[in-house]
Amino acid sequence: MQPFLADPFDSDRLHEECGIFGAIGMADAASFVALGLHALQHRGQEAGGIVTHDPEHGFNSAHRFGYVRDNFTKADVMATLPGPLAIGHVRYSTTGTKANTAIRDVQPFFGEFSMGGCAIAHNGNITNAAALRRELTERGSIFQSSSDSECIIHLMARSIQRNIPERMKDALRRVEGAFSVIAMTRTKLIGVRDPLGVRPLVLGKLGDDSFALASETCALDIIGADFVREIEPGEMVVISGSKVQSSRPFGPSTGRFCIFEHVYFSRPDSIIGGRSVYETRRQIGVELAREAPIEADLVCPVPDSGTPAAIGYAQESGIPYGMGIIRNQYMGRTFIEPTEQIRNMGVRLKLNVNRSLVAGKRVVLVDDSVVRGTTSRKIKDMIIDAGAAEVHFRIASPPTAWPCFYGVDTPERDKLLAAQMTPEEMRDWIGVDSLSFVSLDGLYRAVGEAGGRNAGCPQYCDACFSGDYPVSPFDQVERGFRMRPGSETAVSTAAE
Repeated sequence: MQPFLADPFDSDRLHEECGIFGAIGMADAASFVALGLHALQHRGQEAGGIVTHDPEHGFNSAHRFGYVRDNFTKADVMATLPGPLAIGHVRYSTTGTKANTAIRDVQPFFGEFSMGGCAIAHNGNITNAAALRRELTERGSIFQSSSDSECIIHLMARSIQRNIPERMKDALRRVEGAFSVIAMTRTKLIGVRDPLGVRPLVLGKLGDDSFALASETCALDIIGADFVREIEPGEMVVISGSKVQSSRPFGPSTGRFCIFEHVYFSRPDSIIGGRSVYETRRQIGVELAREAPIEADLVCPVPDSGTPAAIGYAQESGIPYGMGIIRNQYMGRTFIEPTEQIRNMGVRLKLNVNRSLVAGKRVVLVDDSVVRGTTSRKIKDMIIDAGAAEVHFRIASPPTAWPCFYGVDTPERDKLLAAQMTPEEMRDWIGVDSLSFVSLDGLYRAVGEAGGRNAGCPQYCDACFSGDYPVSPFDQVERGFRMRPGSETAVSTAAE
């Protein structure tokens, strides 16, 4: 089978690396998980997996490359996944192809312990995984994948606790970084967030005694489940029958949720912290219009992620809003060999300019972020080629100047445009008439923090903008990564 080829537009984006979903108390739970994963497909598009348990057939699993719709809608596949308890995972490739990923790297992972089996699906990144892997290998563990998430299974295997939830607590106390985990035993569905709550996890209920755990509320909507609440930072919930038991295995904690979930990762129809993601993004556009006004004739989003912010910018500035760029909704991944001619087409495979709308206009383009900047240059060229008189970029996030080590596919720092140039130099390099980013305080105001960012104790993880890492990226520092001066005191989430 021909491998998927990287989308030339998406190669200049930050990507959340996975989405997770679990269901308990539902006949044919795998079908509900497949629906949930379909709603979370934006979080991971390379591969997916589902594990189920049925009293008659035990544990069963299926792991496939490609989209949920192409694999977990097939009757023959779903027939192999019986039972009222299931968890699933969708994965994003960090390389853009399947060539460097084996099917054994696709979650959920499964381990058989003396007290029974357990499957886990993990969203996030373990920042001390290399050190843990060395330790575990030296003590006899045999790893089957290249994933950091497998460390959790091996740590659980070495625990002396007598039940799986307690073994999981032992394991996760050794883990540093960001993790939202959904796990299942023969009878229980388990959800855990790291002490800082960097990655999301929500609880839903369907009927009287059926429950779901998911990365986002939009995945609850698709199965008709009611949103109950977010799993809190540092919390573990164990669901069995109609009971939901909560514990705090890491002690007291203060949340540092990923602020980029508000900007880009989460679907706009999801709810985070009681706030509509769409409304937050629209409010970012309002803040941008206040901070960086410009005389122009048209506000256009870079679809689709820039759309809510562009609407907010237009509403606040009074400049007309228009769809100056049209996205090919059926593009998916590049479907033909990337010859030199095709590569040169770049974003034109996915985006096309509405020439009759932008010709002769002073255009404000609103996008969610600038990463390498290559896509921004190509989009600017397309707008100019279509006859625009001026092009002004407004970006709905601060400059992305630092890599993320908490579960986001980020280029190395020397590949991030904002790490190498000032905003003025970026403007000249992209070749636009003006370039402005929302301020960090403006972003915080948009997410509901009226006083802006608390520099002494930030309310969110904003390391990709500030270089202020809430958890030291131990493995990366060991490899030579240099943290921002003054941020070396980043705390560890692991137990002393």
